[in-house]
Amino acid sequence: MYKLDQSKTPFFDKLKTYGTSGTTSLDVPGHKLGSIDTEFKKFLGENVFLLDANAPRGLDNLSKPKGVLKEAQALYADAFGSDHAFFLINGTSQGIMTMIMTVCRAKEKIIIPRNVHKSAINGLILSGAMPIFLKPKMDKDLGIANGIDIEELKETIKEHPDAKAVFVINPTYFGVASNLKEIVELAHANNMVVLVDEAHGAHFRFHESLPLSAMEAGADMSACSIHKTVGSLTQSSVLLVKGDRVDLNRVQSTLNILQSTSPSSLLMASLDTSRSYMALHGREKLDEVIKLTRWAREEINKIPGLKAITKEYIVENGDYNYDETKIMVKVSDLGLTGFDCYNILSEESNIQMELAETNLILAVLSIGTTKAHLEKFIEGLRKLTKHKKENTIIHQIRFTYPESYSRPREAYHAPKKFVKIEEALNEVAAENIMVYPPGIPLVIPGEIINEDILDDLRFYKEQGSTILSDSQDGLIRVVDKENWMKYEGDL
Repeated sequence: MYKLDQSKTPFFDKLKTYGTSGTTSLDVPGHKLGSIDTEFKKFLGENVFLLDANAPRGLDNLSKPKGVLKEAQALYADAFGSDHAFFLINGTSQGIMTMIMTVCRAKEKIIIPRNVHKSAINGLILSGAMPIFLKPKMDKDLGIANGIDIEELKETIKEHPDAKAVFVINPTYFGVASNLKEIVELAHANNMVVLVDEAHGAHFRFHESLPLSAMEAGADMSACSIHKTVGSLTQSSVLLVKGDRVDLNRVQSTLNILQSTSPSSLLMASLDTSRSYMALHGREKLDEVIKLTRWAREEINKIPGLKAITKEYIVENGDYNYDETKIMVKVSDLGLTGFDCYNILSEESNIQMELAETNLILAVLSIGTTKAHLEKFIEGLRKLTKHKKENTIIHQIRFTYPESYSRPREAYHAPKKFVKIEEALNEVAAENIMVYPPGIPLVIPGEIINEDILDDLRFYKEQGSTILSDSQDGLIRVVDKENWMKYEGDL
């Protein structure tokens, strides 16, 4: 399966050698390899500081790798089935913005699902690209947005043959995967590049029972959150490139704009070692996890009022595939919202769920998940039944397409003002407003705020959800149209 020796961890090995060499540190960082006895050091120990180096001689440079980092990235490309790999130390958000900025210039079109992560919208702002939004498939029973409808994509490509790229979420936050291979073939047949947000699918490559990975499907670029499902430290991800449709020089120069010039050696070492572990042991470990999830679903579905979503359910409802390492549990038949259950599980059972929605809660499993974890989860779910209420949970799922007044980039640069939420109707948004997690915007810069958006905003605030925006509570930042000479150049 692999051409290179995946047991090797070149960057981590070199970093250990440096950290234990007794070097006199007259460079940054200021803790001088752990010479300051803070409470943080007392808790973590000395080794973490010995490895927190800032690109000393021999440890290579992420902005232009020539040594151990170049070798480590080549090992990643080999393990993940790509031609090239780039370490990301600002998360998959950095990778998503890089993909869009690499492929799209100002005013060029990109076909993109409306349920994208906020980083994709930021990529539109930075690149100046014009989004052509696809409506995702909707599951009204669960109240979630899923994958891409192939027929709608065909129609959109027909209407916008000049689009530069098709952006795909593989899988969605909830684990639903589209027919990525068919999407790639369709896009390439129309001279469009395929960019994949694979934040929750970094593990796909390592087990045949999971959905097809972006690189296996022939996509041109994908950004993978190694930290989410493969075990590296939080904020460490990888950008993968395959084929000759993407300019590698532009990829690197874009990364150099977005990434720190002082990348964390700890994050990069964790990428190096987690890749090796996954290549050597990933299939075996994922096999165990998949078997555990199937057992857990059976147990959960024995609990009255709860429904653990299966792969069969997803496919029967018209979507293509499902990542079984995600466990969605519909809880609304208990007369409780997912937000209620999220809080109850935390307070009564010390269980931290990934997220809640009106009708469900989501658990994200990985090679680090054990049977003991799932046994505790199942027991916590059993305790939920004592909180059952007679009321019916009704939340009309709607996925509105706000009218676009301008490109996101134009609205970002326009004069702005703050208005109260209750006075924002028909204003042009100048910021992303989203519920987090999962970080899908209710409205993006350049869109006209309608009543549905305001209703959804009020609903999520009542549920205690985290609303991310640039404004203080109760305010929305909007375009000051009276003082805006709308710019029609190449901005």
